[in-house]
Amino acid sequence: MSGEQLPFDGRQYQARFDALAASGTDVHGEASLVRRYSPATVLDAGCGTGRVAIELSRHGIEVVGVDMDRSMIAEARRLAPGIEWIEADLSELDVGRTFAVVVMAGNVPLFCPDGRRAGLVATCARHLAPGGRLIAGFQLDRGYLLDEYDGTCTASGLALEARWATWDGQPFSAAAGKDAPGYAVSVHRSPVADENGPMPTAAETSGATHESTTR
Repeated sequence: MSGEQLPFDGRQYQARFDALAASGTDVHGEASLVRRYSPATVLDAGCGTGRVAIELSRHGIEVVGVDMDRSMIAEARRLAPGIEWIEADLSELDVGRTFAVVVMAGNVPLFCPDGRRAGLVATCARHLAPGGRLIAGFQLDRGYLLDEYDGTCTASGLALEARWATWDGQPFSAAAGKDAPGYAVSVHRSPVADENGPMPTAAETSGATHESTTR
């Protein structure tokens, strides 16, 4: 997360997803989509209690998780002490390295104040390796429009590569999004070499079902 925010209880927040997983719900749709790009390294920007980062690490991917909420980071450290967790404001972050993928799951941009969203995207772009991807999903009915998000990505040197309505690859309709705002998962790419292989198609990303998760 970034900027001003409501306080969270990391244990309570994690318990929600533990209950969903125990009921048989797939809570790893974001990680599944990220894994289709076969990244060696991932920055989980707005990692919360580490749900996405921990799942990626379980599949052998080197992950760094960042969140500014102390309770969330404390829970992530308790669950996976072997992963690097950083308590920091994403709009001002400098990890000192780049990643094949930066992922923002769980409505991360919506928790950032309007005036700092451009800085949030710019930070993510700076942490991308050449050809790296920024993957972000957020709801479209909370005052942050895709045109604005795409504009900040373009200003940061990123180009839109793919967009879906869900993390499991359901087709996104721009017209439907305007008439009945829902959810969008966007993949923007930094310039230079295609080091991570071709982008997966919507059909390829629809293998696992996933219930949209938000904070």
